[in-house]
Amino acid sequence: MDAGFLLQLSINGLVVGVIYALIAMGLSLIFGVLEIVNFAHGEFYMLGAMGAYFLTTNLGLGYWPTVAVVTLGAACVGYVLYETLLLTLRGESFERSILLTLGLSMVLQNMAVFLFTTTPRMLQTAYTYSNITLGTVRVPLLRVFALGLGLAAFGALYFILYRTQPGKAMRGVAQNREAALMVGIDPRAISRLAVAIGIGLSGLAGAALAPIYAVHPLMGFSFVFKAFAIIIIGGLGNISGAAIAAVLLGILESLVGGFLPQVMVDGLAFAAMILILLIRPQGLFGRGVRI
Repeated sequence: MDAGFLLQLSINGLVVGVIYALIAMGLSLIFGVLEIVNFAHGEFYMLGAMGAYFLTTNLGLGYWPTVAVVTLGAACVGYVLYETLLLTLRGESFERSILLTLGLSMVLQNMAVFLFTTTPRMLQTAYTYSNITLGTVRVPLLRVFALGLGLAAFGALYFILYRTQPGKAMRGVAQNREAALMVGIDPRAISRLAVAIGIGLSGLAGAALAPIYAVHPLMGFSFVFKAFAIIIIGGLGNISGAAIAAVLLGILESLVGGFLPQVMVDGLAFAAMILILLIRPQGLFGRGVRI
């Protein structure tokens, strides 16, 4: 077995795993703070990719400005989403939150189909045909950029959660909302920030993957269900656990995909989730608090 081939698969899987982690971390953050399962999360990833395609193809924006604009725009959408929809779900039944976010997912998906059709599109940038060669391994430069963006996002999120006052307040709200309110923390402002960061991470993931994979309105559907499997494997509400599980899953999918049919690769996340639930119901990184 060629070691270079395995290394190539591992690098590709690491990039995909990091993108999985961006989506899963955002989903986990929203669940940890608001206790709401956002079934529309994959559609915000899709909108990020579609937005990157539009900005680059129609407005001629470069790769890095596009990533910045899409991420900032997604964070702003998260702010509006919280104020218009998620705020009303606080204290409501779990089933109602699922129905509303699932309905939002269907609306966004069908709106994208109506506006852009289901035809897959490939995003071309100045770096599309650039590669980095390390011995027998050739890595597209765009994959390196996606990996770098994901790692930078991990570092920024860790810094926010553990080194800043809003981040510590976010962790406090996740642990005990009423107690946080008693010590002067505004749960509404903190929840709004959590949703903005979570949706912003999805937008970043979409912008990072848009030049690598085909862009189409249905691309978020499979990603969101894999993200759910990942946060269950890592431990519900555990952001670090979700990130680790996502990277491991991405590498495993890439290695298996190098030797087996794609249909078997798509079932790996759910097979792993079932196995983990049977062995360790609280996930690999069970926690006492959500963040």
